[in-house]
Amino acid sequence: MASDRITFADVLRVREFRVLWLADAQSAAGDQLARVALSVLVFERTASAVLTALAYALTFLPALIGGVLLSGLADRLPRRRVLVGCDLVRVVLVGLMALPGMSLWLLGGLLILVVLVDAPFSAADSALVPDILDGEHYVVATGLRTITNQLSQLAGFAGGGIVIAAIGARAGLAVDAATFALSALLIMAGVHARPAPYSVATEGHEHPPNTGMLSSFTGGVRLIWRNRKLRTLLAMAWLAGLYVVPEGVAAPYADVLGGGATAVGLLMAAMPAGTALGTYLFLRCVRAQARPRWMGPLAAVAGVPLVLCAGTPGITASVVLWAVSGLCFAYQVQVIAEFMRTVPDSQRGQAVGIASSGLLAVQGLGVLLGGFVAGRWGTEWAVAGAGALGAVFALGLTSSWARASRDVELADPAPVTSAES
Repeated sequence: MASDRITFADVLRVREFRVLWLADAQSAAGDQLARVALSVLVFERTASAVLTALAYALTFLPALIGGVLLSGLADRLPRRRVLVGCDLVRVVLVGLMALPGMSLWLLGGLLILVVLVDAPFSAADSALVPDILDGEHYVVATGLRTITNQLSQLAGFAGGGIVIAAIGARAGLAVDAATFALSALLIMAGVHARPAPYSVATEGHEHPPNTGMLSSFTGGVRLIWRNRKLRTLLAMAWLAGLYVVPEGVAAPYADVLGGGATAVGLLMAAMPAGTALGTYLFLRCVRAQARPRWMGPLAAVAGVPLVLCAGTPGITASVVLWAVSGLCFAYQVQVIAEFMRTVPDSQRGQAVGIASSGLLAVQGLGVLLGGFVAGRWGTEWAVAGAGALGAVFALGLTSSWARASRDVELADPAPVTSAES
């Protein structure tokens, strides 16, 4: 291992990144607490695996519309303004969700609006970090954010069942609203104001291109679709649509095995815990130049432990299997880094918005499909089937990535990438 390796401490010394990291960490924990609250609330009131999966899916599916209509705001408006504005809107929406007497249908409608607002926030947040850090600093920062996010999920999921049992689902939603308020305050105080990237890119142009929402979206789609490398990376990222199925059916899965709310939290925490450890090992033990070659194999191996759930192991064994699957999910860190270094800054927000919103959408679809499979054939087959499909698709994408990499090498024998170290 190189002696000049960039460490987590190095990237945390940069004040702007440190502020974004802290804001994201505490709000992510609140989000996961809210997801546990919704899952437990719906399953307790309906005893339906399908409706429980539907409620969880509503935290993902509307992002597709948000990505189409709203993520381009991260390029056309100053990114700090987008971040703060989205946080404040979510304070109001989630605060309303926490009010007593809220029906499940109205709760679902507010949840859809929350996810819609998340699209421009996520696009602006992801697009801003490369403005603050570059090269291997950016890769390590991405790894740190992934680890922190997974640990936040771990805290929210593992403790979520206990906390919700103690304070109730409505109070859990109120905590989530408070985290959005704190995030807005941190970003306002610690992140520099920058001009909108699109205005900088078109400065001096007498006839700048159309900046409408739909044209911005179609431009981002064309950028991704015409580049085999970007297409393959996007597909690798979207494998999460299958690997999120266990979390979506965790409540009925735990019920089948005789577990309660605490077991649900532990199962939902297993994958984030594995991903956090796997990301750390991936960055520490794999050389920067070798990481791209490991993306496809790790994505395929991630499905194998889930296939073993077809045998209906106990709670402890299931937690271990889900954690091992999450360990391999560390490949997503390199997917993000490769994607971000390929897209231009003036279209970064829209491209990231398409990728992240599509990611949330396929996760929602995967959870919804997993819920139907669970309701018809059993939760163990929903989990095992998702793992098998993920492994098969990952093997095909491994081949596609190898071809895309060869195409780049033939087009440019010595490509310059800022993330090399």
